[in-house]
Amino acid sequence: MTKTIVYKQKVEFGDCDPARIVWFPNYFRWIDAASRNFFVQCGVPPWHETEKTLGVLGTPIVDTHARFINTASYGDVLDIHVTITEWRTKSFVTQYQIRRGDDLIMECDEVRIFAAHRAAVGDPQPGIRAVPIPPSIRSLCE
Repeated sequence: MTKTIVYKQKVEFGDCDPARIVWFPNYFRWIDAASRNFFVQCGVPPWHETEKTLGVLGTPIVDTHARFINTASYGDVLDIHVTITEWRTKSFVTQYQIRRGDDLIMECDEVRIFAAHRAAVGDPQPGIRAVPIPPSIRSLCE
């Protein structure tokens, strides 16, 4: 059975554009927070801890697709439903549904990788690279 974690987000006046609707980049900011919250709620330690113990420094996005269905405005409380729909070797697919009550506001799919510093995996090049998903993290989140 796939876990779904719901992250609540209250829309503030400053989250909206002059037309009083949520400025679209804010949805992606909230989705990013909801993604991290998913892992926290599943029992995954903070990324600074997993970097020390597993070499995993986080889960950066490599692809995203969004569909905006309805608008939201300040004062609304949004429920961001987060589900990992597919586990791959080094990446995973997350589905988000942002709802205001029964109204679907937005849908988004993301592909994220589990990342480590290249030096931590013996690669002399600077930067990060995808690494296999640690079984301990996957088992907490399934």
